[in-house]
Amino acid sequence: MRLLACLLMLFPLLAEERGGRAEYVGGTVAALPGGSPGVIRTTSQQFMWFQAKAGNVLVPYARVNLLEYGQKVDRRYVLAILISPLLLFSKKRQHFLTVGYTDEEGRQQAAIFRVNKGDVRAVLVSLEVKTGRKVEYQDEEARKAGKG
Repeated sequence: MRLLACLLMLFPLLAEERGGRAEYVGGTVAALPGGSPGVIRTTSQQFMWFQAKAGNVLVPYARVNLLEYGQKVDRRYVLAILISPLLLFSKKRQHFLTVGYTDEEGRQQAAIFRVNKGDVRAVLVSLEVKTGRKVEYQDEEARKAGKG
């Protein structure tokens, strides 16, 4: 029973520390190269933080003016040719989050992230709550995936 209580106390700390696994795909952040893997952290009350080895992006929630979520769906043609035609029926989904915001000089900025499938819902919900903005979905399939 004591072990369970200790684990329950540690779980929020571990979850908070992990963040949402993502990759910076591109945008206007010059200091960060496209394709940079990292973690989106939304545990701060003031800002979203993308932490990567190549650099960091801090976006104050108060400056966010766009949250957009979409998916890119690819059929697995190459695998179907090489392995099995049944793979034509499987799809690979990639989850993209666009965060639009104004910087300290008042200029519009944007950052596009490819978010890990298992982390996308938590990141979207957290950003909606912290920014006070609703996520815009690119289509109905994205809405289903983002809302659960």
